[in-house]
Amino acid sequence: MSTRDQVLGRIRRALADAPHATAPARGAVDRGYLRVHGQRDAAQTADLLAENLADYRAIVHRATAAELPGRLAGLLAARGARRVVVPPGLPERWLSAVQDMEQVPDSAGLTARELDAVDSVVTGCAVAIAETGTIVLDAGPDQGRRRVTLVPDHHVVVVRVPEQVVDSVPQALERLDPVRPLTWISGPSATSDIELDRVEGVHGPRTLEVVLVTD
Repeated sequence: MSTRDQVLGRIRRALADAPHATAPARGAVDRGYLRVHGQRDAAQTADLLAENLADYRAIVHRATAAELPGRLAGLLAARGARRVVVPPGLPERWLSAVQDMEQVPDSAGLTARELDAVDSVVTGCAVAIAETGTIVLDAGPDQGRRRVTLVPDHHVVVVRVPEQVVDSVPQALERLDPVRPLTWISGPSATSDIELDRVEGVHGPRTLEVVLVTD
């Protein structure tokens, strides 16, 4: 007899004289959780997303669709980036204003060592969650493979407002395919030791910049 069988046998003997319950003692568990906490319009939802992203130490920018190419070029230039990873489905227009910078296409042959030698990566996203300040990637064409967003030290994410922004996690899950490789990002990569000393950049980018783009 295994240890597991011994433990289960003791439990059965201890419960042998207990009355058999035909229904849960406290009734059925209510699963009617709130899907959204509060009521917000699209602008307020975007503001909440920006606030929570900043709380996680992400750097948040806003731009119109027309301003986006110039804004991305400015962010990369300010970073001093010389080599930038570009997912295969990233809209060409987004980086049309980038000059004097090598754009490295993401491919299966791009190794982690080669990715570590680039300065930045620019991607889109699958969805952004306002209540938690979370960006979700699903390896879509404008996001590339998971490793391109984990190895480079600087990640710039473009979020289209309002179509890619939801209020809550339940709303986000309804948009996501669970069989895809999902990466949930809340601010730059960070960890703390037992003394609560925060260290950034251990498990992903040290710097996360999010551009909220409105038409």
